[in-house]
Amino acid sequence: MVYLFDAFELDVDRIELRRSGVLRPVEPQVFALLRLLVENRDRLVSKEEVVGKVWNGRFISDAAISSRIKSARHILGDDGKEQHFIRTLHGQGFRFVADVRTGASRLTVLPSPRHIDEDLPEPTEPGKPSIAILPFRLAGLSPLRPAIGEAVAHDLITALSRLRWLFVVARGSSFRFRPDDFDTVRIGRLLNVSYALSGFIDVFASRVTITVELAETRTGGVLWGDCFASTIDDIHDLRARIAASIVAALEIRVPLNEAARAALAVPNSLDAWSTYHLGLRHLYRFKRGDNATATALFERAVALEPGFARAYAGLSATYFQSAFLRYSEDPGSDATAARRFAERSVELDPLDPFANVTLGRAFWLTGDIDRSLPWLERSTDLSPSYAHGFYARAWADTVSERDLDGSKNIDAAISFSPLDPFLYAMLATRALTCLIHGDTGQAATWADRAARSPGAHVMISMIAVIAHTLNGDPSRAAVWVADVRRRRGDVSQVHFFTSFPFRDGETRRRIAKAMEDSGFH
Repeated sequence: MVYLFDAFELDVDRIELRRSGVLRPVEPQVFALLRLLVENRDRLVSKEEVVGKVWNGRFISDAAISSRIKSARHILGDDGKEQHFIRTLHGQGFRFVADVRTGASRLTVLPSPRHIDEDLPEPTEPGKPSIAILPFRLAGLSPLRPAIGEAVAHDLITALSRLRWLFVVARGSSFRFRPDDFDTVRIGRLLNVSYALSGFIDVFASRVTITVELAETRTGGVLWGDCFASTIDDIHDLRARIAASIVAALEIRVPLNEAARAALAVPNSLDAWSTYHLGLRHLYRFKRGDNATATALFERAVALEPGFARAYAGLSATYFQSAFLRYSEDPGSDATAARRFAERSVELDPLDPFANVTLGRAFWLTGDIDRSLPWLERSTDLSPSYAHGFYARAWADTVSERDLDGSKNIDAAISFSPLDPFLYAMLATRALTCLIHGDTGQAATWADRAARSPGAHVMISMIAVIAHTLNGDPSRAAVWVADVRRRRGDVSQVHFFTSFPFRDGETRRRIAKAMEDSGFH
């Protein structure tokens, strides 16, 4: 379906905005906003509906909404005064007021006027996200030039090539582009990649500053950026730090962007990879209904591509979640399915860190923590910046009290991915490590942070109950007791120790006593 207004064409099938046949770059959320307003042009669209449809109901400030409205107006050549296309009714919402016609999707489109070679063919989307690492640009006077620009980029190609879910273009292709030729849309078409990573190195006296940017080649928009600095003498340590930070950022930014793009597409046109990323979006919400939706999406991904290892890992994760939180009446069956799908994922791709993590976690459901450890350690060996692998290792170390060193791994996980969807679980594990070491004050602080984090499930609130009870703060513990009872009235010690199978010892006895004192038997 194409919506026609003024000189514009909003093509919802191709997820494109064109003006007089020429592509106009538009961010995914802005496109979703335009589509929502155009499709509901016969009525007022409230702010609440905008948040629900564009941001999936997450808490969003009015400033964020205003920013997207402003961006949409800017793309259309409108402004807040004229309001030829989008009209704001203060305190109520928005309405699309231009005349709109409908038509069929065009088969051919003129290229965006961004110096793209006219004879370039339309790229075909690879089966998984792909990226080109470009040689970094240089400024300042330094004997390091120009080798350092290529050295940093080469390090990143090597590091990112270890991510099994990401296709990385070899340096022989990406290094063809010189610093004055970084048109990301053109590079995307030439190399047929979804993303491009570029950087700028500034050398002044003995200081080196390196700035990096991750861009989506379809629109040329920047998805993420960061800045790093050190002395020239520490340049090799800086290269390693940049590589670790970028690997961690890509693990979050690329899947989120893939899911956002997939959400705008017509469901029947989704390929296996897009379907998989939509499944991840629902999986990380840790709710019964979302888990069921994620299961269906992963099953569809497997049906579309039977050899898709990560889709099987996703299925394992949904059944793990169902068993862990007792969504069904048969957690034993869920545990069996979690292990079966994880084993299939590892069979298809033994070098995928996610596959190894899911197989390791599957052993947790039967209380066999020791058998999980080799798989969890393998995941971080395969990808030294894999935050979920370090989190899982920390969890296993903590619950088994194997070496009382879970805090080291959980600190690594939080450092690698400070905005992770599993951040609440990382914070809760940090609280448990403090309990094991007898630091109940710090345990209560970390548990509060975990339970207040987005996505935290009921067992995280239970950890807050335990931490505050052991810290001698019954009033604060009562707040989280009420939260647990409100969310699930049948939670018991059996539920908790099935999910967190602490070995029979002093820590388990202290936790059990704290739960009993708070009314959980």
